[in-house]
Amino acid sequence: MADGHCGRVAVVGGSLAGLRAAEQLRRVGHEGPITVHGAEPHPAYTRPPLSKEVLAHPEPASAGELLGRLEFRRRAAVDDVDFRRGSTVLAADLRAGTLTRRGPDGVEHVEEYDGLVAASGLRPRRLAVPGPAAGRLALRTIEDCLALRAAVDAARPARVVVVGAGFVGSETACTLRGLGHRVTVVEPAGPPMSRVLGEAVGAAVQALHEASGVEFAIGRGVTGFDGDERVTGVLLDDGRTLPADVVVEAVGSVPHTEWLAGNDLDLADGVLCANDLSVRGAPALVAVGDVARFPNPLLDDVPRRVEHWAMPADTARRAAPTLVSLMAGEPADPTPFAPIPSFWSDQGELRLQSFGSPALGRARLDEGDLGDLLGGALLTYHRDGRHVGTLAVNLPAARQRELRDAFDRPTHVPTEEARS
Repeated sequence: MADGHCGRVAVVGGSLAGLRAAEQLRRVGHEGPITVHGAEPHPAYTRPPLSKEVLAHPEPASAGELLGRLEFRRRAAVDDVDFRRGSTVLAADLRAGTLTRRGPDGVEHVEEYDGLVAASGLRPRRLAVPGPAAGRLALRTIEDCLALRAAVDAARPARVVVVGAGFVGSETACTLRGLGHRVTVVEPAGPPMSRVLGEAVGAAVQALHEASGVEFAIGRGVTGFDGDERVTGVLLDDGRTLPADVVVEAVGSVPHTEWLAGNDLDLADGVLCANDLSVRGAPALVAVGDVARFPNPLLDDVPRRVEHWAMPADTARRAAPTLVSLMAGEPADPTPFAPIPSFWSDQGELRLQSFGSPALGRARLDEGDLGDLLGGALLTYHRDGRHVGTLAVNLPAARQRELRDAFDRPTHVPTEEARS
């Protein structure tokens, strides 16, 4: 086993999780070579603005110009890290300690490592229904955003059907409606974001968006797409066809873990980890970011993936010392890892900020009125008498910080229960 501070570390994934993993490895004293393999041709950049302000503004108009605004600043500590763009890892042999990767030139290489970080993130889930592919877009990368801009601009005002009323779908729908396009959101499961925030909050958000002109087809599924070479309509399971110049598929994401197949790991939903982010059943392997499925004692002992923006940094801080310990053959830090999940979503004039895991509990309205979300509201989510989530709607930034700091202790007395 290589010394934990001198061995070769390979990081698979060049987005935020991979960047933070490299930074944290240097912070905890790892001095050996670090190679970060990123399939995208760009350095790590922030993605949340793609469905909001970047999509809303026609400038800058090229990937390079957008990258100048979105790229994360690298810390000096990783100046010696080998960041390989366009390097796609195809397979890993954990027993042999090797990776098979394909470079931007298409040539495959086999490389050895002593420690491995799985930071390979997600890809958009796509609908498996019949119909033409042209005119169907997802929104995950800079190129996706530019393609969506071009598609709606070509048909201005465009008839846009957004399939999926989660956070990305709702944000994209609001942005496109604000640009003057006709937007219909199709969601078979219920009101917007109801799986995470509850039926009552979802219905209130839907009513607000409907008032701004977004149309909804709730409880309906997509059975196919109309058109010859390009989509002209979306076929629903009730027999209707929604006219469409552009379709945005916002139906969730798939963890990118295929490269770890064949190593007897639990990859049922991301990479199963212990609480310290070591991967169960693997030597010198940790996972960070969206692919890591780990138990959080802040909530319970059930391993879960967390796709929130702050999780790459949180998991990297814990995974780096764990990997160094594994490489050195030493026990990892036994201190429980209990990060507070958090996310935000800007949808027109609506700003949602969440802490914890609202999806695990039942919503109670502590402040405000669900009929006037723009005026501000506070909801807490409880399970078996325990506070598991908080949702702040249009509350000041200072108040949001207070709520996060106080999340893990009961600070609000519920006054009204919101049906969920």
